[in-house]
Amino acid sequence: MKLREKDSADNKGSDLEKKKLDWSCSLILASLVGAFGSSFLYGYNLSVVNAPTPYIKAFYNESWERRHGYPIDSDTLTLLWSVTVSIFAIGGLVGTFLVKVIGKFLGRKNTLLVNNGFGVSAALLMACSLPAGALEMLIVGRFIMGVDGGIALSALPMYVSEISPKQMRGSLGQVTAIFICVGVFAGQLLGLPELLGKESTWPYLFGVIVIPALVQLVSLPFLPQSPHYLLFEKHDQEGAEKAFRTFLGKEDISCEMEEVLAESRVQRNIRLVSVLELLRSPFVCWQLITVVISMACYQLCGLNAIWFYTNSIFGKAGITPEKIPYITLSTGGIETLAAIFSGLVIERVGRRPLLIGGFGLMALFFGILTITLTLQDHAPWIPYLSIVCILAIIAAFCSGPGGIPFILTSEFFQQAQRPAAFTVVGTVNWLSNFTIGLLFPFIQQSLDTYCFLVFAAICFTGALYLYFVLPETKNRTHAEISQAFAKRNKAYPPEGRTDSAVTDDKTNIRPEPDSSSALEN
Repeated sequence: MKLREKDSADNKGSDLEKKKLDWSCSLILASLVGAFGSSFLYGYNLSVVNAPTPYIKAFYNESWERRHGYPIDSDTLTLLWSVTVSIFAIGGLVGTFLVKVIGKFLGRKNTLLVNNGFGVSAALLMACSLPAGALEMLIVGRFIMGVDGGIALSALPMYVSEISPKQMRGSLGQVTAIFICVGVFAGQLLGLPELLGKESTWPYLFGVIVIPALVQLVSLPFLPQSPHYLLFEKHDQEGAEKAFRTFLGKEDISCEMEEVLAESRVQRNIRLVSVLELLRSPFVCWQLITVVISMACYQLCGLNAIWFYTNSIFGKAGITPEKIPYITLSTGGIETLAAIFSGLVIERVGRRPLLIGGFGLMALFFGILTITLTLQDHAPWIPYLSIVCILAIIAAFCSGPGGIPFILTSEFFQQAQRPAAFTVVGTVNWLSNFTIGLLFPFIQQSLDTYCFLVFAAICFTGALYLYFVLPETKNRTHAEISQAFAKRNKAYPPEGRTDSAVTDDKTNIRPEPDSSSALEN
């Protein structure tokens, strides 16, 4: 009996040891450095234009008057400012289409490295626009920064997902969302008047973009390429094994290699899938619909509308205009804390509860916020309830919907399908971003505070769809996730091969004899 207890204890100790050794400093460093030079810059550029808005408009007016001899009219100024803000989304759309082309030849890691060139050039253009007196430099810089963001939000989740063990795939995947929130907070912080939010220093707000880009540029070359990319696309098994050992921090990687090799045998002779082939494939129909709806809700859920109302709600609560920028920092802090919380619990709770719960809570608090904004003049305490609703909406968003759509896109699709899937999802992301920026002023003008009911309906619809369709993907392989969708797709992938739209003809005619058992394993 004692001998059995001892063996059991030894086995538990061995299991604990294996779990502890399933990551290394290189894995954490790759995730942090990758996110700091990529998703951090995306979040930073979302918020950095808010503080210097009056100074940038004054600069536009001065530049126009110096060239044309008369002041700029208000309509033209509004148009130029709208272009400056919205062209970031257009650049993001261009970057989304570029990532598949660049990634095919350079891989995930080198795509991130090349992307730093866009970040550095955009920072220099925007920082030098005031000394040069050229407003076009700022607009072009914002466009190039959007290209950087479009590439980053596709290449980074793919890289992090492919270097992570499946037990940590969700937690490390949330690093993308965490650094977006940290970037938003950094933009708010540096925009304070005591720091860089002054008329004489606002160009430096854009110049500091070079720091994360350079940090990634000097750090990432010392870390390995994605082992999945090395094995599937470069057919370098030795390099893949070496990368696995570096990232997992252990010598025995037989289990990990067996999983990847099994997937490799199933996908033998597979070429990269085009977007059109992915859209036509019956085996990933519902996976594609699910990630598209998740990403559309991610952008259309109304978080941008929250920023529009924040200052007026804080003012109604009796906060003086001088203190509002400092109170607004609390929203960035809540974002960051909620994203960190999500990263810590996602492997215990799962993707499904966090995503559905996040959208559900947002719908609830949007409804309450509509009531409190409508009745805010009836009692002095109601504006404070509005502030609580705003913070609750931000926390609900960042605890799930703020990062999980990127994780799901990595988990739903095979290696050959992933770049095309990120192209589709990225297109939906940036088009939704552009649409909400374009239409929200009209929605707000016509519906006033009732505009939040539109966002409540979007969040509720998204939560309802995900409740009925989304399976849990925590700790599951791609084959298991595909099997969960197979019944809904009404198309079971043939054993030993993938969809005929994405394989070579030889594979379709004569499947490999050992692939079936590999897939079942």
